[in-house]
Amino acid sequence: MTAIRVAVILSRIRVEEKLLLSALEAAGAVVQLLDDGELVFPLGDGRPCLEADVVLERSLSAARGLYALRLLELAGIPTVNRYATAATCADKLLTTAALTEAGVPQPRARIAFTAETALNAIEELGYPVVLKPVVGSWGRLLARINDRDAAEAVLEHKETLGSYQHSIFYIQEYVAKPGRDIRAFVIGEETVGAIYRQSPHWITNTARGGTASRCEVTPEIHALCQRAAQAVGGGVLALDLMEDPDRGLLVNEVNHTMEFRNSIAPTGVDIPARVVQYVLRQARVGVASQAVLEPAL
Repeated sequence: MTAIRVAVILSRIRVEEKLLLSALEAAGAVVQLLDDGELVFPLGDGRPCLEADVVLERSLSAARGLYALRLLELAGIPTVNRYATAATCADKLLTTAALTEAGVPQPRARIAFTAETALNAIEELGYPVVLKPVVGSWGRLLARINDRDAAEAVLEHKETLGSYQHSIFYIQEYVAKPGRDIRAFVIGEETVGAIYRQSPHWITNTARGGTASRCEVTPEIHALCQRAAQAVGGGVLALDLMEDPDRGLLVNEVNHTMEFRNSIAPTGVDIPARVVQYVLRQARVGVASQAVLEPAL
């Protein structure tokens, strides 16, 4: 059997990428590393952009990753994740819209386009609220707003900064979670594991100092994760869930280029190996589809 050719787009080789590359090697894949700062995609002249059976996108740059996925899709090369999934998950507003369409429970949110209307939305929603950039990760640029004075100050700062991340005001209710949230890992139709992220701070990301411990994947967690994953297009995803004291589990965010280094030990799941299995399955599906499309000789 011919070895599957896997191209990996990355910005730098972090712990996660090292683990994925080891898992790909163990699976017998032929691996090509693509630095996203050196990529050049031909357009309009019929040349192939690269020779690969599947591409795993691990770029740290949301923009580079998204554009690369779109161009690879144009070239007919299977990708993990697909462009549509990545484009939705990279934008909190689009994620919220997709989850809303699918009827997935999530924290209440408001979108405003000026500081004045954002202030009105905050007061209508009720303090405290969380102000988020529509694009961003690792719990950065989040602000918990406890009163009108803080709201006016933060909104003025965001309006003055003026970048894309600050030009749309994404306002979310503050959920009184019990000192923790849940991160669950979805790969295809499986919810392979989950962790509690605990912290005395209201931001519980492990990248911000939260500690990880095992969370059992209950039927409720699995069902909710699958609904949310399907709403954004499916694939390899990390979902952040909140435990609301009155409403139960809520989906807070869905991440399409997940980190997992702190989750392997507490879950007991070889997450990179499971990701690689999924990547290779997508390659086989793509090869089989191409064989069907090719005319018989």
